[in-house]
Amino acid sequence: MINVIQHLEMNPDIVALLKEQKASLIGVSAMEQKAILASFEEVVSSLEVAFWN
Repeated sequence: MINVIQHLEMNPDIVALLKEQKASLIGVSAMEQKAILASFEEVVSSLEVAFWN
């Protein structure tokens, strides 16, 4: 799982495709995929908050 997350960190275009449901993660359950995408959204949100404060 950590390898998948590291790959997504290095390839944000894949994250965008996952959010648009134009790609999927083979071997990762729907629940796990939602959790992964949610974690990427939380990181972006926290970075935006940190930037504006």
